[in-house]
Amino acid sequence: MKSKILGKEVELFAKKLKEYKVLIDTDIEQYSKQIKKSTLQNYGAHSRIATDAYLKILARGGKRIRGALAMVGYEMMGGKNKDMILIAARALEMIHAYLLIMDDIQDRSLTRRGGPTAHVDLALYHQVKHLSGNADHFGISLALNAMGIGNHAAQVLVANLDAPEDLRLKALSILNQSIIITAHGQTSDIMNEVNGPVSMRDVENVLEWKTAHYTFLNPITFGMVLAGADCEATDAVRDYALNAGRAFQITDDILGTFGHEFTSGKSPLDDMREGKRTVLTLYALEHAEKADKNFLIQMLGNQNLTQAEFDRCKDILIETGAYEFAVSQADVSIDKAITSLTKQNQNWQKDSLDFLIGLAQFLKGRSS
Repeated sequence: MKSKILGKEVELFAKKLKEYKVLIDTDIEQYSKQIKKSTLQNYGAHSRIATDAYLKILARGGKRIRGALAMVGYEMMGGKNKDMILIAARALEMIHAYLLIMDDIQDRSLTRRGGPTAHVDLALYHQVKHLSGNADHFGISLALNAMGIGNHAAQVLVANLDAPEDLRLKALSILNQSIIITAHGQTSDIMNEVNGPVSMRDVENVLEWKTAHYTFLNPITFGMVLAGADCEATDAVRDYALNAGRAFQITDDILGTFGHEFTSGKSPLDDMREGKRTVLTLYALEHAEKADKNFLIQMLGNQNLTQAEFDRCKDILIETGAYEFAVSQADVSIDKAITSLTKQNQNWQKDSLDFLIGLAQFLKGRSS
């Protein structure tokens, strides 16, 4: 009986998420048309090159989970201004696109969700047009401009939301504080790749700072605050958000290695080539036999990693129990997230609460 209930919750979550995604995708498509037109009119064809590269990444938005969670947080507190919260969701997705461009540059990724990354797309433009100078430098330079434009355009949207001034300011503060924390998480992630011995605490910091705050706590509390939530209400969702975010990143790392590019949005070899330290790789390094450990160390950060070498790395992750351990860690966090909601006595809308529970249950099957 329990499994049927959980299955129903996931099914309802998936249906509702799809509804949010349709709304957000339609809104972003209309907004992008306006931006393309105004950019050309106000700044000329050259500026359209950078703007279009950004909008391509924005259009490939995945599940729109961050925008959806902002809408859920708003509705959970009884918010009724659907037009306003949809614009707020658009802004969060724009922030996400900006951070994806940054992440792809830092990871030297070539693809993102079925297409070239922004800096690669712009480098290709340079090559096709036979422009002078270095194509890669051109691509990165304009990608940096593109992500800056997207970020600040999103900030303007939030600053002008149809909401009371005090709520707008509070939401804007939450958003920017979250980006600061995310940047520290990204810094820690990069340092973990190059800094020799890495502890599980180092990895846990990345899970919390880079993903949990940004992907879960920020959008939920962002939406809640726009509906008038006080600190007691936003504090009440914190345990859920941090645990669900931790599980989200662990399963994302599993999919990043064992999934397909269509599922994860990037090449499965990217994390290994970048030398990314995750719960998976750290556990494997701690439990592998000497020869396998040395091989894994050599492959982590190897930009010339071959498919055969990558397949051997995956075998080591399985043979050491790292894969199983990572799945179990995600499950523990998911259970904690759900339990934290059931302990709350907040007057939250049931549909929104069911969405959060369904999302956590969805994560249980995400790594398989």
